[in-house]
Order: sequence, then C-alpha cells, then structure tokens
Amino acid sequence: MTDNGTVVPLFKDPATPEEPTPTPAPASLAVVPEQREPSRPVRVFVRTRRTVVGAVKHERTRTVARVTVRHGAYLVGGTRITARRAWDGRTGARYQRMMRAAEAAGNYEAAGEWEERLHRFRAERHKRRMDLLKAPQDMARSAAYGTATGIGALIAVGIALAVATKDPGDVFTPLMALVELIRLLVVLITMVWGPLVAIGPWLALAGLWAVGRHQAAAPQWALPATSRTSNAGAPITPSIVVTALRDLGVAPLRSAIKEMGDAGAAMLGPIRIAGCGVEVDVTLPSGVSTNEVQTRRKKLAENLSRHEHEVFITIPEAARTVRLWIADSGALDEPIGPSPLVTDETMTADYIKGRAPWGQDLRGDAATLSLYQRHLLITGLSNQGKTAALRALALWLALDRRVEFRIADLKGAGDWAMFDGLATVLIQGPTDDHVIDATEMVEGLVEEMERRLQAPPGTKFDPLIGIVDEAQVAFMCPAVGDDKRPYGGSKATSRYFMAARKVHNQGRAVDVLLYEGTQDPTDQNLPKLVREGAHTRISLALGTESQARMALGDKAVDGGAAPHLLRQGLDKGTVVIASDGIKIPAGQASITVRTHYIDTATAALIAERAKALRDGVTTLTTVQDDEQERDALADIATVLGDNPRVLTADVLKRLTTLSEHTYGAWTPGDLKAVLDAAGASPYKSDGRMVVGRERVTRALTNRDTDGSASA
Repeated sequence: MTDNGTVVPLFKDPATPEEPTPTPAPASLAVVPEQREPSRPVRVFVRTRRTVVGAVKHERTRTVARVTVRHGAYLVGGTRITARRAWDGRTGARYQRMMRAAEAAGNYEAAGEWEERLHRFRAERHKRRMDLLKAPQDMARSAAYGTATGIGALIAVGIALAVATKDPGDVFTPLMALVELIRLLVVLITMVWGPLVAIGPWLALAGLWAVGRHQAAAPQWALPATSRTSNAGAPITPSIVVTALRDLGVAPLRSAIKEMGDAGAAMLGPIRIAGCGVEVDVTLPSGVSTNEVQTRRKKLAENLSRHEHEVFITIPEAARTVRLWIADSGALDEPIGPSPLVTDETMTADYIKGRAPWGQDLRGDAATLSLYQRHLLITGLSNQGKTAALRALALWLALDRRVEFRIADLKGAGDWAMFDGLATVLIQGPTDDHVIDATEMVEGLVEEMERRLQAPPGTKFDPLIGIVDEAQVAFMCPAVGDDKRPYGGSKATSRYFMAARKVHNQGRAVDVLLYEGTQDPTDQNLPKLVREGAHTRISLALGTESQARMALGDKAVDGGAAPHLLRQGLDKGTVVIASDGIKIPAGQASITVRTHYIDTATAALIAERAKALRDGVTTLTTVQDDEQERDALADIATVLGDNPRVLTADVLKRLTTLSEHTYGAWTPGDLKAVLDAAGASPYKSDGRMVVGRERVTRALTNRDTDGSASA
C-alpha cells in the first residue's frame, strides 16, 4: 500500500506483457550506440543546403555572376575614367603626374619642361576665368545690340515688302513671322523636354558603360574569353609595356607606377624596331632590382600577350635597367632562310680574318662568328641541332685550304662522313675502341702543340682543329689502358680529360684548337675545368638552369642568357652564345642566334667544294701505334694518295699526321735522303720541290723486299 492508500499487487499480472530483459554486452565488445534516423527538420535542412550549394556552383549561376559583375564594373569604371578625364582637363593633375614620373626616372630636364607647361596651363586658365567674370555684361550688351539690329532689319524687310504689295500692314509681317517661329520652338521644346528628362540619365549611364567596356574596366576573371585573348599579337605600345610591368607582381614596382599614374611610360626608352620584334629599355624605379623582373619572364610575356619564348630580358650597361626584346607574335616560328654557304658557291674562308656566316640574331641581323684562336664548346639536349650547328662552322673553315681537321664523331651516325678526304683523321663510332682512338687523337694534338711551342720564334703554323662530337661518351668511358690509366673520367689520371686540358691551356697560341660537342652537361660528362677552358661557349635548348650555368657560365645566365627556356623540339638550331668572337650588344653577356640549317646532303656538296681547293688529303680512320717500326717509303706512298705530285712540305705535314712519333722531327733533308735511296728523288715542278707518285710507286715495285726502307 502506498502513502495515498493505493494497493499495489505483489504478484505479476499475466495480462501485462513482459518487457525483455536486456542482455548485458560481453566485456570484450564495445557498446555501439543506437543509430537513429535524423529528424525531418534536419533532413530538410541538409537537402536545402545541398540545393543552395549546387545552385551557387552551377555554371549558369557563375555565368550570370560574371555578366553582372562585368557590366557593373563597366559602369563604375566608365564613371571613374570619365571623371578622371574631366578632372585632368580642368586641373593641372596631369602635368603634376608627369613631373613626378620624370623625377622618379631621374630625368630632371623633362621634369622642368612639364613644370613650365603647368605654369602656362595655370596662366591660361586664369585668363579664361577672368574672361568669364566679364562675360555677363558683354553678353547683355551683345544681346541688346543684336536684338535692336535684328528688329531693325526685320522692319526694313517689312517696309520693302509693304512698298512692293502697297499694303502698309506688311511692315510687321516679318516680325510676326519671327514671333510665330519662337512660339513653335517653345511648343516643340515643351513636347520633347519631358521624354529627354526621362531618358537623359539612362543615355548618360549608357555612355559611361560604353567607356568602361571600351577600356575593359572589369576584373580579368569577369571578362569574356574573347576579350581576354583579343590582344594576342597586338602591337607593343608604351601603355601595354607599363601595364605588363605593373601587373608583374612586384609590389614596389606596382606602387611606383600607380603613383606615376598614366605617366608610367616615363620609365621606358624609345620602342625600336629590332628584326622580327621590338626592343625597349626600362629604367626601374628605386627599390626594384633587375633580378625581380628577370625571374618573372613567363608572367611578363603573358602580360604582353606573348609566349614565353617570344620575350627576352637582358641587362644593358645602364644601372637599374632591363632591356626587353618582344617578338612579333609567331615570328620566331618562321624559318630564316638558307646559309650563304649554300647560296654562294664562290665563297671562301679566312681562318684569321674571316667570320663564319652562322645565322641571324633576334634583330634579324646576320650573325657571324670569328673562330680565330678560340676553343669552342657547344651543348644541348639530344636532337636539337647541335651537330648541324657545329658542322656548319667546320664546313666554313674547310673552305680555307690551310686548315687541317682531326675529327672524332662518337655517335657514328654518318653526320661527319663528308669530311672523309678533308680531315686527316676521321673516327666514327660510339664504342670504347672509338673512344680510345679519339683519346689518342687528342693526345696527338697535344704532341703537335708541344712541337710547335718548341719551334724557333716566329715560325708560322697552319691551323689544326680537333673536333670531338658527343664528347660525353669520352668522359663517361670506363676503359682502362695498359698503364692502368682510365681513358674517361674527370680526374688527373684520365687520359682524355688531361689531353683536353693541355690543349685548352696552351693550344691557341700555336693555332691548335679543340671543338667539343656534348649533350646534357653535368659535372660527370663535362668537367668544370674543361667547359671553362672554352673561349666560345654555345648552348641549344637545355632542361634546367643549372645546366645552362654549366654550358655558358654564371655571368651569362645572370645577364639574361636562358637556354633552359628554349622550347625543346620547336627551337631547333636556336643557340645562346657567350663569346668575344661574335658581336654582342653593349652591356650584354650573351646573344641568341637562330642558326642556318645545312642538311647532310647539302653539307656533302659544300665538302666537295672544299676538297677541290686542296691537293688531296689521306684520311685515317684510326690512330696508329707510333711505337711500331714503320716503312717510310710505303708511308710516303700512302700520304701521296691519288695525287700525281705533292709539295715536299705537304708530304712532311701528312707524314707527321700519320705518325707524330716517327716523322714529327723530320726535315726536308730526311725526306730527300729516303727518296734518294729508293731512286724516287724529289724534283722541281713550277719552281717548287715536289714528290712524284709515279716514282714512288715504281720504287716500291722494284725494290728488294729484304731491304725495305724503314724508319
């Protein structure tokens, strides 16, 4: 029984359903809370939120938003532009901006000129205002005189009309006609005034909108796609350059230009036509470094509506100045025409005073290169035209009959095959054996260099050019000689490395030069000491800035050289060159050249012209061992080749090439002694001593084989 008297039964009512007793969860299992379905208001909120977010992100909503923002910005921008123009026209704000811009650029002469113009403007404005003060009385006086004169004239016309019609009432007819005209004008104005007042503001707004639309006064993202790309390839003007610099993302530069206003063009020098583009010098405001502009080349090009490869930034001599060269849109994709080596079959070369016609610079001027006493290095990615560019220089040199070539093509694809009969040594192939031959060839250059250095003072020597194409194969060669010295590598024990270094150190003094071509320069396949030994450093397209620095040096890259920004596959044959052998604009460390392309078949024709200038050259395809005993008479027959007679001096030179160890120290007397002993003595032809092939061949045929004339 409870406190209120209610009786509570103590037994279980069978009619009452038994509630299930919850089973306790095992101790090892975690209790999972009951998942309840969200209430209806929550589900409605979630669906509503998804609908709103989807509607906001829908492309149609974005399009409507862009259109709304664009046309609103046109109206606001047009109002701002019109107000600014009106303010500039009524005040001296324009002249003051020009003065500040000239002072910021350090052009105080121009600043003084703008100050004088401001004074003239203020004086003329003051005169106009004084004239306005007298204008009311002048207008009243003029109106009175005009009215009296007009009425008098009308009455005179009326009198003449009355005399003609003999009706005195016609005296006032002209005057009444004027009154009626005035009444009609008042009625017309009354009818038109209401609509004009109603639509006038809308016309004004339409005019402001049109101004804003013409000036594209809206955020870039809100402009239509056609407007964003409509300036592609547009002519370069001062305002376009200033706007591009302003939007470059350099805060001090933007602030300085904003302070200058429209006079930011005062930073610019004259825009000059330069080949297939234009060139302009930009004097940067204080606080802005040239490096900040150089590192933003891509963004600057896009701001100028150009591709990155169509804008080049270099550093001239003037302080805080960058020189922009901006190509005409698509101009760099056009070919530059054939080489003069192809078009002029009478062309010859002069190693000492001549310059190789190699291509065109970006200004469209002919780019010619002096090769006199300059070691050369050319690098680039594979299949960018490296071999063709190097071969074009060698073909020009081949037209000077004094130049001797020793060539190792470590690719072996036949790119240098036309030099068979021009080069005294031509090695073609990529194997370790070919690298060994190439190394011995370069060591032969060292021996010839040392011989020349020890010659009597004043001795003149013909140029000797060693060319190693794909030199990275030599540096990476794992072969080791019998003396345990490796052929490749970049250490002092490397035979190829040390031979190249020796030629670089002293070869130019006696016209023994080394030209090397290599791919993807790294410290492993192009050691620092070798690449820095080249006087002329050339690079085609590369992959990274670090490779560009290896190819051209830090000075050239810091000065604007950017072969790593050339387009792989599209800028074939375009090189960046750092050398005193080519004309480079003052203040620049490098120049970009588009080289003439000479294909292999055409190169063979030029090589034939070069062979016609020579008496005939015996080309060796391997470097023979100089330690073996040699048959002097047989070697003489070899170097004579198919020529009926060869000058004794040329025979000595060819014998030296054949075996420096055996014949390097020979004199004309030694040659004469061997020939006299064999019965093939030299003789005079046209006043000069020559060796006859027929005599040497007969001596070889008739001599006793047991008593061969050996060295």
